[in-house]
Amino acid sequence: MNSSDSSKKKFSEHSIDRRNFLWQSGGGLGGIALSGMLGRDGLLAETNQARQPIGLHHAPKAKRVIQLFMGGAASHVDLFDYKPELIKRHGEKWDPGETIELFQSSPGNTFKSPWNWSKYGQCDKPLTSIVSELGECVDDMAFVHNVVGKTGVHSQATYLQATGFQRPGFPGMGAWVSYGLGSLNDNLPTFIVLPDHRGYASNGPKNWSSAFLPASHQGTTLFPGRTNPIADLYPPKESFINNKSEIATQELLSKFNREHAASRVADSRLDARIKSYELAARMQLSAPEALDISREPAHVKRLYGLDHNVQNWPKEINEIEEIDYFSRKCLVARRLLERGVRFIQIWSGNDNGFPRRNWDSHEDIKRDHGPLARGMARGSAALILDLKQRGMLEDTLILWTTEFGRMPCAQGSKGRDHNPFVFTNWMAGGGIKGGTTHGESDEWGFRPADRNNPTTCHDIHATIMHQLGINHEQLTVRHDGIDRRLTDVHGSVIQPILA
Repeated sequence: MNSSDSSKKKFSEHSIDRRNFLWQSGGGLGGIALSGMLGRDGLLAETNQARQPIGLHHAPKAKRVIQLFMGGAASHVDLFDYKPELIKRHGEKWDPGETIELFQSSPGNTFKSPWNWSKYGQCDKPLTSIVSELGECVDDMAFVHNVVGKTGVHSQATYLQATGFQRPGFPGMGAWVSYGLGSLNDNLPTFIVLPDHRGYASNGPKNWSSAFLPASHQGTTLFPGRTNPIADLYPPKESFINNKSEIATQELLSKFNREHAASRVADSRLDARIKSYELAARMQLSAPEALDISREPAHVKRLYGLDHNVQNWPKEINEIEEIDYFSRKCLVARRLLERGVRFIQIWSGNDNGFPRRNWDSHEDIKRDHGPLARGMARGSAALILDLKQRGMLEDTLILWTTEFGRMPCAQGSKGRDHNPFVFTNWMAGGGIKGGTTHGESDEWGFRPADRNNPTTCHDIHATIMHQLGINHEQLTVRHDGIDRRLTDVHGSVIQPILA
């Protein structure tokens, strides 16, 4: 027997022994729950061996992350990146001095933002009026204005920002964090996704899949505000299912699962499925309370803009509706963080459609970006202020991103085409130095001012991992003969924005 066969046998025998111990100790689904808790606490020998290379590299500044993702590509030059040259040259032929290839149009005239700019905070950060609510928070925020992408295609660019790769088959950042750090609670998922209420953005659930990581690390999708916010958590009304039949079903499933698992010790999918059912049982008790914002005090609802009395929304995209839905997700996110969820992804904007209900404002930037930005800014500002007053901002890292930016010239007369050449991200909390700006775009907001030293999504991801206490180069998993990681073979921590 060679050494490889010997190690495989040792691994197999060890897994069976551990599994039998769990079945005998806790029995069925309870045993799997016990396994998850022991693994999270590092009390299983096999788990320790697996976790050793990807444990904390240094003392973390953050324990949890919220990623705010603007699906469709939000315009940096209409929100955060002030460019006086666009105001000065508005309506003139746009000529950056080089050949320009746009996604679906030819370059139009120079196009200033339809909204006025004002400075906010002690750092004098310029913002447009549609994100003015964030003015109260800019001294807690770090803006990165020289982020570059690799493609102007929505699906690929979204993958890149969400997973570090511009093609499917790679874990989302939340899955990596879940895999590397484990859970902070026993009753809710480690990684939760709150999509746009109208549907998924480009790629849908593939943005938060676990891919080649164990399936238990994928994002769990919740839709706050819906009658049934968690799909399949409860049986349908007037169902034949009752408490007695549920117990009998679980006992029968437990028997089948034990038999199936004993012959497939190296396959993580059944374990993940069992864990998901066990977690669902606990979520039936804890999730409804976490999602219920009705008992939040009036001043908190007012902070998030949820004190309106509007019951029916108009057909057109509108400010109050966008504030309601985005702020509702932000408030639910805060409640989930309080209950031990480690990574939350909040989406604004669904996939392509018309009329626009995302940030892909080819036709009319003012019509689309206005309501979306007001909703995003109100919810984001309230979230920052709420976390800060509860003492949670210092160890909660917030990342705002989008798949790419938009061009400084007009598409038609009122829209903007895709700009993957430069755009903006911002971060707050979790050891980030507030009131700072890192990197600049050029005078147009077309490309980085320093084209030799842009910021990439890998740098953003490396910085997030660093703040969580992880060396991004060491959090790797062998897959198809390659040591894969969130940052591929790139990424440097953005030191100037760290407190």
